[in-house]
Amino acid sequence: MSDAALLQVDGLCAGYGHSQALFGVSLKAARRGAIAVLGRNGAGKSTLLKTVFGELAPMSGTIRLDGAAIENESAERRVRRGIGYVPQEHAIFAKLTVRENLLLGCVRQPDRSGMDYVLDFFPKLAQRLAQTAGTLSGGERKMLAIGRAVLGRPRLLMLDEPTEGVWVGVIEEIADRLKQLSKEMALILVEQHIELALEVAQHAYVIDRGQVALEGPSVSVKNDPQLMRHLAP
Repeated sequence: MSDAALLQVDGLCAGYGHSQALFGVSLKAARRGAIAVLGRNGAGKSTLLKTVFGELAPMSGTIRLDGAAIENESAERRVRRGIGYVPQEHAIFAKLTVRENLLLGCVRQPDRSGMDYVLDFFPKLAQRLAQTAGTLSGGERKMLAIGRAVLGRPRLLMLDEPTEGVWVGVIEEIADRLKQLSKEMALILVEQHIELALEVAQHAYVIDRGQVALEGPSVSVKNDPQLMRHLAP
């Protein structure tokens, strides 16, 4: 399996009740590196992540991780297989301290060795361990959510809008950390900050009205004259 994709999604259809949001979406992620999923609001990007993670059951299509079909498995089972997910909202426990949030992230790692790694990775968190998570800045909350997900030692980490609500000075720091992570694992990045997403990711998918409208190496997608047509409100 070393040369095969870690994640392979084929013909995925999903939605909410009678409202379908994805129509035959296919994508794949290698064992290392980042892919960007771009699209205007309501295109189906978050629905895609929720379905891969197991929060939403697909209407049809297949999701394979390391060759194993997982589309009928629970989110908990998928986490055990190595899928990490940082949702757009409610990604941290606001009433707990930074330390308590991180300890929850390494519940499956009894040696706690990942804590030092995460605190080296995001030094700002090391200064905030006793602080209540709900009082952190937007950027610090995002760092905490990413750090906690990394503590689960995922093979695939999916991030929904990791720079939303983040001060511009912190965005570059988060981008640098995501580039670093992509050398160790597979990342799927849903991001409205197009330049950043295409800078971090090697490959990009543009979703328009629930379908993949454009796909290819990030450089090609960035220079494609059709890109802005699919992203314009």
